[in-house]
This record gives sequence, structure tokens and C-alpha cells, in this order.
Amino acid sequence: MEKTETKNLGKNGGLVFAVNGEKFEVATGIEPSVTLLEFLRSHTRFKSAKLGCGEGGCGACVVMLSKHNPVLDQVEDFTVSSCLTLLCSVNGCSITTSEGLGNSKDGFHPIHQRFSGFHASQCGFCTPGMCMSLFSALTNAEKMHRPEPLPGFSKLTVYEAEKAIAGNVCRCTGYRPIADACKSFAADVDLEDLGINSFWRKGEPKEVKLRRLPSYNPKNTVIKYPEFWKVRSRSTTNMDLENFSWYSPTNLEELKSLLDSNVVEDVQIKLVVGNTGMGYYKELERYDRYIDLRYVPELSMIRRNEKEIVIGAAVTISRVITFLKEEGTVNSSPVGKQVFQKIAEHMEKIASGFVRNSGSIGGNLVMAQKKYFPSDIATILIAAGSTVSIMTSNEHETLTLEEFLARPPIHSKTVLLSIQVPLFDRKRNGRSDSKLAFETYRASPRPLGNALPYLNAAFLADLSHANGVLVNDIRLAFGAYGTKHSIRARKVEEYLSGKILSPSVLYAAVRLVKGAVIPEVGTSHAAYRRSLAVSFLFQFLSPFVISGSAICGGLSDGLSSSLPKDSSKMHNENSIGQLANSTLLSSAKQEVKSSREYYPIGEPLTKHGAAIQASGEAVYVDDIPSPPNCLHGAFIYSTKPLAHVKGVDIKSCTQLNGVAAVISYKDIPVGGENVGSKTMFGLEPLFANDLTRCAGERIALVVAETQKAADIAADSAVVSYDTENLDPPILTVEEAVERSSFFEVPPFLYPKQVGDFSKGMAEADHKILSAEIKLGSQNHFYMETQTALAVPDEDNCLVVYSSIQSAEYAHSVIAKCLGLPEHNIRVITRRVGGGFGGKAIRAMTVATACALAAYKLRCPVRTYLNRKTDMIMTGGRHPMKITYSVGFKSNGKVTALHLDILIDAGIEADISPVMPSNMLGALTKYNWGALSFDIKVCKTNHSSKTAMRGPGEVQASFIAETVLEHVASILSMEVDSVRNINFHTFESLNVFCGESAGEAPEYTLPQIWDKLGASSCMVQRMNMIEQFNQSNRWRKRGISRVPIVHKVTVRPTPGKVSILWDGSIVVEVGGVELGQGLWTKVKQMAAYALSSIGCEGTENLVEKVRVLQLDTLSLVQGGFTAGSTTSESSCEAVRLCCNILVERLEPLKSKLQEQMGAVNWDVLILQAHFQAVNLAVNSYYVPDSNSMSYLSYGAAVSEVEINILTGETNILQADLIYDCGQSLNPAVDLGQIEGAFVQGIGFFMLEEYLINADGLTISDGTWTYKIPTIDTIPKQLNVEVLNSGHNTKRVLSSKASGEPPLLLAVSVHCATRAAIKEARKQLNTWSRLDGLGSVFQLDVPAIMPVVKNLCGLDNVERYLESLLTD
Repeated sequence: MEKTETKNLGKNGGLVFAVNGEKFEVATGIEPSVTLLEFLRSHTRFKSAKLGCGEGGCGACVVMLSKHNPVLDQVEDFTVSSCLTLLCSVNGCSITTSEGLGNSKDGFHPIHQRFSGFHASQCGFCTPGMCMSLFSALTNAEKMHRPEPLPGFSKLTVYEAEKAIAGNVCRCTGYRPIADACKSFAADVDLEDLGINSFWRKGEPKEVKLRRLPSYNPKNTVIKYPEFWKVRSRSTTNMDLENFSWYSPTNLEELKSLLDSNVVEDVQIKLVVGNTGMGYYKELERYDRYIDLRYVPELSMIRRNEKEIVIGAAVTISRVITFLKEEGTVNSSPVGKQVFQKIAEHMEKIASGFVRNSGSIGGNLVMAQKKYFPSDIATILIAAGSTVSIMTSNEHETLTLEEFLARPPIHSKTVLLSIQVPLFDRKRNGRSDSKLAFETYRASPRPLGNALPYLNAAFLADLSHANGVLVNDIRLAFGAYGTKHSIRARKVEEYLSGKILSPSVLYAAVRLVKGAVIPEVGTSHAAYRRSLAVSFLFQFLSPFVISGSAICGGLSDGLSSSLPKDSSKMHNENSIGQLANSTLLSSAKQEVKSSREYYPIGEPLTKHGAAIQASGEAVYVDDIPSPPNCLHGAFIYSTKPLAHVKGVDIKSCTQLNGVAAVISYKDIPVGGENVGSKTMFGLEPLFANDLTRCAGERIALVVAETQKAADIAADSAVVSYDTENLDPPILTVEEAVERSSFFEVPPFLYPKQVGDFSKGMAEADHKILSAEIKLGSQNHFYMETQTALAVPDEDNCLVVYSSIQSAEYAHSVIAKCLGLPEHNIRVITRRVGGGFGGKAIRAMTVATACALAAYKLRCPVRTYLNRKTDMIMTGGRHPMKITYSVGFKSNGKVTALHLDILIDAGIEADISPVMPSNMLGALTKYNWGALSFDIKVCKTNHSSKTAMRGPGEVQASFIAETVLEHVASILSMEVDSVRNINFHTFESLNVFCGESAGEAPEYTLPQIWDKLGASSCMVQRMNMIEQFNQSNRWRKRGISRVPIVHKVTVRPTPGKVSILWDGSIVVEVGGVELGQGLWTKVKQMAAYALSSIGCEGTENLVEKVRVLQLDTLSLVQGGFTAGSTTSESSCEAVRLCCNILVERLEPLKSKLQEQMGAVNWDVLILQAHFQAVNLAVNSYYVPDSNSMSYLSYGAAVSEVEINILTGETNILQADLIYDCGQSLNPAVDLGQIEGAFVQGIGFFMLEEYLINADGLTISDGTWTYKIPTIDTIPKQLNVEVLNSGHNTKRVLSSKASGEPPLLLAVSVHCATRAAIKEARKQLNTWSRLDGLGSVFQLDVPAIMPVVKNLCGLDNVERYLESLLTD
């Protein structure tokens, strides 16, 4: 879209808005369903807003929207999800993206500079959205009436700065550096608390820090709202767009007229405010009429009368929160203010800020009414006694919210007008001594929201003193537990009304609640949800219960206070208030040691490209402008595990607008093959032929004019299946064993047994036989989904741009599929927006499908998988079943371990045959005495499992810890002691690991173990935890220290270095930049190696180095970027090149020195060009066969606190020490360590990977799959990057950091287990019997229902029974 002058908008005028201060006008030719993000990415040069999920659940698409409020005559600025915001709704508004803050040409904004300097960007895909969330918070903080901060800072508090990015997700960094970048703007920040950065060194005085921190001045304005908009008055705009209409009525009469003016009854009407419901329901139907409700005054204002607060249905949730929180705005009694405050605090847990800013309160309630959305707002407003007003075609009607929800789903012509929330005064029951108590509750996977609750609740009670606490009246609302809509537990209310609270009354009430809250059949974790209802009611009423002569609760002016110690915590720290307005994260320590021995190697330099990633200028595949005539593809995939494909109904596809073709295996050209990927273990088909063998297998690619059209067509396609004459699919590893369905593991990849198992078992004092463990999968959830662009070139050639970790292999596969020589194919990869192994093999099929479509249709074809398709097709981590038998001495020393491991590989081999080897590398962290195993790689009818960060090693580390935890439980020993006694000596390590163990000085794990015990104050903390657990009934803590040993292998890698006329340097390597800092380390290595020439002007040579994108025709044999070692091998390849260049330059340098004395780098290179010195070198680094593999070491101590009423786990602290050898870049390695650790927390604690009965992934988006967020990481994360000195066989003594630290996250799981163990001990004392044993299995992931189940779903009842028995 070109910039145009503002035009006078009349009744049939166009759509006019601004982006980063530039005016855009859209007259016609665009559908009302087009989102702001679609427009920005396809019609403007501004690509910083990314499509991460299309659900408003990740924050990658966040922009700031500014609009003029004519009533207040001021500009309102707020973030929105551009993937949900409809373009027509921004008429007259101004949009700011990260490019609008600053850029590489005009200068970066301080936000960009600080994100870069605090090492807060790795792959960078999420970074622009993070920057915009922070920028909006800074912008709005300046409008607050607060004291002016010191120069360089804002009016934000540290807590607000952290919370600003609470809705944004990142898969790379682990959040700590992002939080530091945000906190650096806060007025109350202590700069000493901020982590490692490129601005200052540890210990430097505050004045130096202030001087070096990029200055922030809010008055250096970014053009957020151009002046020309302020003079533009808002008029009703009726836009006829391609047979659709967008209407913006300005009063109820106009609205009613629009709704009633349809002669045909089946006209589809969509009432719009923020369109945020699309993020959940993803409606595909086309609407005949869009009606924007935001300009109807009755729907858009909040007002107060003598009885109630009237909230217009189109008022945004954020505005409701602000209104309720502002003291004085709600001029009601102290009770009312506290009730409204609690409602507001609960609403802040709904979705994320950028969704609440545009989503309306009425829209939320209408979704709950029409589509049974699990609404929090409905529950809390029912408890508050709210009513609603609705408008039908004939009348206005007021009814209770309960009645509204219970009606049949309303018609699209019925409009919710307003919600009335009563004021709370003292004139309730005629009693002057009665008080109100009001609380809201919510249990969800994320404390700060952006996650649907397992159950929500809100309770309002009118209480008074009468020989105890008398319940005059009570309202109990529950919702989101697997019911159509929120309900009131009326039988419980009736029972409690008129009762004096006592343990027996409370016991009867909680038993009644279990009868009232009954999830529908098929609801996940149904028993857990019911137990939450009991927990929340107990939490609410127990402070008021009289037990014996001691008053357990009291009443104050409005809400409970003077509560006993343990009970008051339950009110103050209820499940929506675990994170009070203290900071989310405590100050943390990062200890790194830089070395100047190989300068600039060893320096904590900022990651290359971090600033342009923050500003949105970094180009990812989907940012490449579409070539002319470009089409877009979307996959049709199987939903059955094993079936004949009888046909794909493409009539519905081809009749849709813009569909060009449906590509399947039948379109593979003569001479080509149906191949989509390859590994050393074989080929995988690109498309299913007449038989589909797993749910998620590719059947066809729909190609259309836009990505949206392709997605809709693929979603609309109907596949016909037939299972006649087919055996049942294999959907479990047990079935695979029964039917001998296995992939062969080559002998060289199958590890060797260690010792004599029978002998070891004979020596044992104790034995555990045939214990079982089951581990599920994990989705990669990289921020950038799979994407590719294929462009036909001259002479029957193709250029394919792919976000891939293995471009060389994709190159080969594409050529094989098309039947072309490989020199006709060129694959280019500049950067990848996160990979974690998921873009090694699985990305080949996406690139190949695009190439096939482009080749057949003779035009460019691109695809960008939607999040659901990506999660279904990619496969994820390997699930497995483990059976172990172990023998051990009475002191805990293991003498023998046998493992039977069944690995679910899915339908294709992928990399699965390497899993046994990977697993044994991590298992050998302990001396098992004798170790035997039988590992089978099972072929099942599931999607192919693939490499995911630490494949096999993560599971093996968990297995090792589970075995020792079991041993410790049997012996009633501290598990830390059992770990200690099973540590390797270097001699035993050699027996288990062979050459990988290296030399004795390299075995640093014992020193790391002891050092961590001291630095983390583990012994003292164990004593404190013991005291805490004795004095806290409903919260328990646990701590665990865990070691890791991780074997990595260095692979051959190519490199190329060229020196240009001006002395600048161009480098190419086989490794791909995934966010792991590979390019940064390569630049440092090139600068180090070339500076050995000894010229003047080489001190800042690193700034002269540029690393080019990977091009498979320019640099061959690139291989895989995987396994954590590609950075170091790429560096070594570059060093080899540079050494040759230095060798070539030396004679010329000596000659010039004789002529002119000191020689400058630029002069030397210029003369070298004149003298025809070859200044381009290729190399291929092949590691020494006897040192290709080595061991990485680390250890972690984690402390957690669990809420045994809800099962919530908070990670209070984690201390990590990891041996990086002599780090090539300590800042980059620190980021890898923290990011891997947090990704591991996701696997062990949060990420529930669910499939249906056919094996189809149903955890397929941000609503159902929860990766860690800033509120679920350790509150304090301390990391030391150990510099272990010289590892002579390594690249400049460095060691890998990408994958091994992920294994350390098992410490969080083990600490959780320790806390649960304490809860179970307590539960047994209440039951007066040993009902729960100390031996139990804590599943992975240890999500809230799992933890609560082990703590006792009936722990409240058991506690009350113990009181009644006493």
C-alpha cells in the first residue's frame, strides 16, 4: 500500500489509518475479516509484528494502537494483538510497530539497545513484540501522576516493568535477561540487581553504570499519534467491501435498524468489538455484515448510580479493571471498594494485557452464553450478584447473569447492552454488626493468567458474630470445571445460611460442594477440578471457623483479618494472589569469567544481530517479500492412524476464492520420487499415497492466492478413509512389542553393557524388581513455525528459502523429489526463529512440498504453517516406557541396574535409532556397578518423533534420578546422600564412558558438586525448609541437588573466509544461526585468528567481520546444525581458513614492514589485492576420530514450594553451575544455559502433550499447550559458567552449552517430589494410619492435577475429619 494524503471520509469513504507516522488509505478491495497483522505483513514494509500463534497467546504480533478520545480530548495508547485485531477496526487510529521506535539507519531506541545489551534476544522472533509491550507500558507510565524519576529512567516500577511482558512468550532465553532489560527502565530499580550486560562490568560504581546505560528520555517522542488525526472528527463509516459490509452505528437506534433491516433470515451478522474471540474459536465462516459496537455510547461507557455500576457491554476488560481499581471513582463503602478491587485483580488474570485492551467484557459473557466459553468474568460477576440488560428485536430486558447464561444460545441479532454490578453498602439484612467477605479464586497453569483455569470460583458472604461466626447469607459461584457455564452451588448456600461456622459445618459443606461441582463426562482431570472446589470453599470459610475455645477467624470492616497465622495466608495468598505486588523475579547472580588469552574469543560480546532483531529489521523467511504471482500453501493431513485414503473432497476447496491447485504424490514429476526427508537411516515420503499410516501425515498441499485462503481450504477439505482389510494400528509400545514392530539400530550405535549384572544383583542387600516409568512427549514450540519459499529460476532451477537446520539435506531431497540434478537446486537459510531439533528433519518436508508446488505450477510458492498444523505434523520428543530392576547395598550404593526401554519412534525412523546411544551417554552420570539394558526403538502409527533439544539424554537423566529416588525411599535415606555415594571416580567413569571421559583433570563434576553445595547454602536451606514444613500446613517446600553428564559429538563442518578490498571480512559456515549465537562466536574466531598477523588496526577486527547466510551452492557439506557442537566446529573451520590467510599474508607483511615500518591492516589488505594474493579460503574441519566425543558436566540445586490445596508449584530458587571449558563467549553460553534450563522446566513441570484415541495431537496451540512464561520460571535463578581451564582437545578449550543444561531441570521435578513427600507424611498423620507410602511415582510433566493428586485429592476432608475426631 502506498502512502496517500488524508482524504475526506464520507459515508462511503475508505479506511484511513497511520503506521509509524505514515498515512495509509484502503478504499475498497479488502475483506472485513482481514486482520491488522495480515495487512502489515502483506501491504507494508513493516514486518516486525510476527505471526506466532494467531490466537493472541504468544505476543509475537503485539503492536501499540493509539486513538484519540474526543470526550477526554486525549490520546489513548495501548497494546493489541494484531493477529486478532480487524483492519477495519483501526479506522482513524495510529499503529506503532517496533520499527517505528528506531532502526539501524536512524538510530535504535533505548529499548532496542537495552534488549541487545542485556543479551535478551536469541532467535529474536519474539523480541519486537516484547519491545512493544514494554514501550506501551513506558508510554502509559508517563501519564501517571508520579514523581519524576532520575534521568534515564521511567515512572514504571520494577514489578510493572516485569509484568509488562507477562503475556509475551519466549522459547529461547529463559526470560531472566528480558526481565533485566525491562527492569532497567524502572524508577525503583537497583542496578546492582541486574544481570550480566554489555554496558558495565560487575563491581563498577553506580555513576559509571548510569553513564553507560543507553539513555531513555520519554520526551524524545516516537510518532505515536500524528497531529493530522487529532483534527479529524469521527464520523459514521459504512464501508462496502467486496459484497461485505462494515458498519459503525453511533446509537442504539442505528444498531437496531441495522439488525432489523435484513429481509433474508439467514444473513450472517458478526457483532464486533475487539474480535479477540477469534483467538479461541477460529471461526472460518464468512459473514455478510460486520457491526462495530464500539461507537454506541450506551455500550461504551461505565457509569454509576445509587444502586449499581453500569458497565457497557463494549467496554474493554482493561478499562473495567482501571475503573474498579481507581479509588474515588467508585464512591462506595469500604466493603464495596474492596470487593471491586478483588474483581479487578481477578480480571487481571484473564488472558494477557494486549488481549484485555481490546476484548470486551460483554464479548466474554456472550462467548460464555453462546459457546460455553469457560469464563472467569461470568463466575465472579455471578458471585457479586450482577444483572445484564439485553436488546432483542422487540424489547429491552434485564435479567440476572445466571438467567442470561442459562438461556438457549442467543441469536446474533440479540445484543447484550450492559452489565450491572450492585454497590455494596451496609443496608443488607437489617443487622448493624454484619460484615461482607468476598474472595475470588482461580487455579490455572500460569499464575498471571494467559491460561484457562481448571476451575474458578467466587464467594460472597454476609457474616456476623453470634457465639461464633454466623452465616447470614452466602453466594457461592463456580465455573470452568467442565460445565456449560458458571453455576451457583445453591444447596451448599442453603445449608450454610443461618449456620454458625464450625469444623462439622465446614465438613458437611465441602461434602455438599463435591455433589454440586460435577464435570461433564470427558472433562480432563475431573476429580482434580472437584477437589479444587472443596479447597477453595475451605480456603474461604476456614478462617472464620471456631475450633474448641480458639477462634480461628474474625471479622473486620468488610473483610476477614486478625486471622490465625496459617489461615490468613490462605486469604492473602489465595490461588489468584500468589504473586502479590512484589516483583516476579528476585535479583539473581550470574558468574562468568571472560578471558583475554584468545581475544576477542572469551569476551561476553553482544549477540550479533540482536539490535536489528529487536527493531524488527532482521529478516526471517516469512519476512521475504512475496515475488510476483506468488501462491501460498497449506497442508491437508490425515486424522486417522492407519487407513486407505479413498479420496480428498477438493470441491469445497477449489470452489473457494483463490484456490489454484491441490498438490499430492500424484503430482511428482516423472523421474522424481515421493520423498520428503532423509537421514542416514532412510527416506520418508513427502505425501501419503493411497495409505496413510499415522494421524498428522501429509496427504496434500492446497495452494491458493493467500495464506489465509490456503488455510481455510485445507481446513475445509474432507478426506474419505477406509480401514477395510487393514490390521489395527499400533498405538502403544506394548502393541509394537507384541507385533515385533521395531526399527533396527545399527550395531555401531547400540551401546555396550557394563559389568556383570547377575553378579551385581547377587552382591546387593536390597532389590527393586520391574518398576515402571512412563514418559510423554514434548512439542518444540519454536516461535517461528515451519516455513519455506520456493522460487523458480532460469534453466529449470529452483531457489528455496527455508527455515531449516539441515539445508544441505533439504537440497538433496528436493532434487530427488523433482528428479533434477542437485546443481539445479539452491537452498538459502539466513536465520531460524528457533529450532531445537524440530527444524532439522521435519523442515525438509515443508521445503520440498513448496518446491514441488512451485515446480509444477511454474510460479513462486510459499507456506507458513499455522500453529495447529505445525504442532500436529512436527512430532515432538520421543515418548517411552521404562522398566528397571536395581540392586543396592544398605548404604545406598547401587551394585547393578537393568533397564528395559521401549522408545516410541512413530511411523518413520527419523533420528530414532540414535536414541539408545544418546540415552546411555546421560545415564552414565552415576556408577551403577553393572549396567545392562534392552532398548527397543518401536515403530508405531504415531507421527514420527524427531530430535528435540537433548533427545534421549533428557529422558535418561530423569530415569537415573528416579532410580536413585526409589532407592533412597526404600532405605529411608536422604536422596542427596545416595547420589553422593554413587558418584563416579575417574576410573569408573572411564569404564562406563571410554574415550569420551578424556583426561582426569577434565572430570570436574565432583568439584562442581561440592562447590554448588557451598554456594547455594544447601545444608542451611534444608534446615530452613524442614522448619517451614513443620509450621505450614497447606504449603510445603522441597529442595534437590542433581548432577548431569552429557556426551556430545563434534561433526565435520565447512567454512569459508574472504577478505575484501577495504579490509572487511566475509565468512560463510555450514552452521545455521538459530539464536544460539553461532554467528557471534564465528565473528570472534575470525577476528582472533586473523589478528595473529600482528598488524596495527586489528584490535576491533570483529566489527569488520560479516557472516553470510547459508547458501548450499556456495558452501557444500553443511550438514546438520544440531547436537550443541556446530558453533565450535564452525569456529574451528573458520580458524583453519584464517590460518591459511595469515600464512599467505605473512610474506607481504614482512616486505611492507621493511619498506614502511608498522603496517596497518587496511593497507596490508589493499596491497594484497594489488599483489594478487588469494584472499579467499575454503576449509572442511574434520575432528580427530579419537576426540570427536567428550563429556559435559554440570549440577543444579532447585527449591520449590507447593500449594497442597491446588497443586500449584512455585520455583523459589535454582542455582546452576555448568562447565563450559573456556567459553568462546560467556554471555552467549549463559543465555544458552538459562534458556535450556527453562525449556527443561517446561518438559518436567508444565507442558502436557495430549493426543486423542487415534494419536492425533490435541495440545495444538497456546490455549492447550503451556510453555514456561515469566511467572513460571524460578523466582531467583543463579548461574555460574565455570571456566574449567584447558581442555586441550577442544576448540580453544571450549565446551558445548546448547543442550546439556536442559537436563539440569530435573532438579525442579525432584524438589517437587521432596515437597510432595512432606505433604504425604502430614496426610498420614491426619488419617492416623500409613495410608500413603513414601514410594510414589511423580509423572512428567508434574502439572497441578498430578501434584494435587499425590498430596491427596481429599486432603481437606481428611484434615477436617482429624479435627472432628480430636
